[in-house]
Amino acid sequence: MAETAPERLTRMLAMVAYLRDHPAVTVDEVAEHFGITPRQVLADVNTLWVSGTPGYMHGDLIDFSSDDLEHGVLTLLDSREMDRPLRLSPGEAVALLVALQSLAATLGPDDAELVEETIAVLRTAAGEAAVAADAIRLHSGGRALDERVQQVREALTSGRRLHLRYVSASDQITEREVDPLQLLTDSQRWYLLAWCRRAQDVRQFRIDRILTLRVLDVPADPHPDVELTGRPEPDTARATQVRFEISPRTRWLAEQLPGARTEDLEDGWIAITVGVVDMAWLANLLMGLGDDVRAVEPPDVAAQLRDRARSALAAYAALDLL
Repeated sequence: MAETAPERLTRMLAMVAYLRDHPAVTVDEVAEHFGITPRQVLADVNTLWVSGTPGYMHGDLIDFSSDDLEHGVLTLLDSREMDRPLRLSPGEAVALLVALQSLAATLGPDDAELVEETIAVLRTAAGEAAVAADAIRLHSGGRALDERVQQVREALTSGRRLHLRYVSASDQITEREVDPLQLLTDSQRWYLLAWCRRAQDVRQFRIDRILTLRVLDVPADPHPDVELTGRPEPDTARATQVRFEISPRTRWLAEQLPGARTEDLEDGWIAITVGVVDMAWLANLLMGLGDDVRAVEPPDVAAQLRDRARSALAAYAALDLL
């Protein structure tokens, strides 16, 4: 599986601290310590060599002894303080406090407890910067979201069916009646797992994508055969497994698709295999990448995407843009 950017960043920062404590250590020893190849160690060093603090001139960059490196030895000359504990500037502290306050507003009382504790610790450490964060008020629809979560809880408690108007990830709006099964959260968003009477199958809905929600005066049907996983991720066990290849500059996509399997190809491109439930979502994703995507499999999915792209081009051609 391809290494993610956060994993590599964490290792490189740890490597700086390791080299500070182990001067003149061989490349092979570093590779053994971090469980990677000597080639990857050199790649990390080359990346660190052009990293540093704002200004990014020669005196602002992390530096190593080039003479030692020619003999397979790593000697750290200047860490640019990358080996010291993180200290937040007032601006960074304000940004982090505002982000945490926004997150806490989307969670229920029980789930928000840890976030509130973190905010309290950060406020103490931030000092006067916390006053600036108090001056910022975020309006993110939190009250409406809380009401919908409460309605779902009410329906689950009373065993009632729900009517919802929902916008999907592909921007399609539908109206559905569903039998609620479970309310889930990943600490960032709320999800409703339900039996959709329109699809005659289990579906998962993001609460913040529900436009309107009503608890009906109709008992929800029991669905004893449905397995409740307790996970907020979509159930992709029965999804279509799609493989496609993306260019090196779109590697970020591999890190944003939950459950995706990745493979580094010899020419630098990345192969991604992911379970897809909504083909409209996949079409929007891949067509948005343009020339940065290639080689979609299986063939029937590739044909669907090709037809959709041709239809889009035909629609644009029919427009009078003059």
